[in-house]
Amino acid sequence: MMLRQARAAIVMIIGFTVITGIIYPLAITGIAALLFPRQAAGSLIARNGEVLGSALIGQEFTGNKYFHPRPSATTAPDPQDPSKTVPAPYNAANSGGSNLGPTSKALIARMKADVARLKAENPSAAVPTDLVTTSASGLDPDISPAAAYFQVPRVAKARHLPAELVSELVSNYIEGRLLGFLGEPRVNVLELNLALDRLAAK
Repeated sequence: MMLRQARAAIVMIIGFTVITGIIYPLAITGIAALLFPRQAAGSLIARNGEVLGSALIGQEFTGNKYFHPRPSATTAPDPQDPSKTVPAPYNAANSGGSNLGPTSKALIARMKADVARLKAENPSAAVPTDLVTTSASGLDPDISPAAAYFQVPRVAKARHLPAELVSELVSNYIEGRLLGFLGEPRVNVLELNLALDRLAAK
């Protein structure tokens, strides 16, 4: 009796392991690759056959000639001391926020410095919140349209392009709410910067 029950339990474990651990994942992967090939492959963005990144993961742009993403608080192990961490923006292997609260002196000091720098860059406009705050993942690839328009004067000046032309480019890359009501309008920073390179090349 006990042997029969044990045999049935083992057969069920093996059966469900095969179904849920092999057959189901392979079926879902196949369906996803068939219906959503770009997304299933990681939403990769390529130029001239070279993969430059993913539309889902932010990248660090620091030069004046490019639009900047929102700050990232991700870290990586310190090469000098593995027990410590060092800043590593947009580190997909260690997604997460800073966990600093609104009373954190380090957070307040960093944000004040960022606001001062951005106000010097564009004194006539209010600094958009997402240009001084990190996302929960630290990997956000998008910024708000306001954050993109805020950077137009700097980018246009660095590129020696008319501000109106750069502003029009931003308008062309604003993505609306999903299904018309989910989320907020946004601009993918990597795609915008690649379009900016193409525009400047012309």
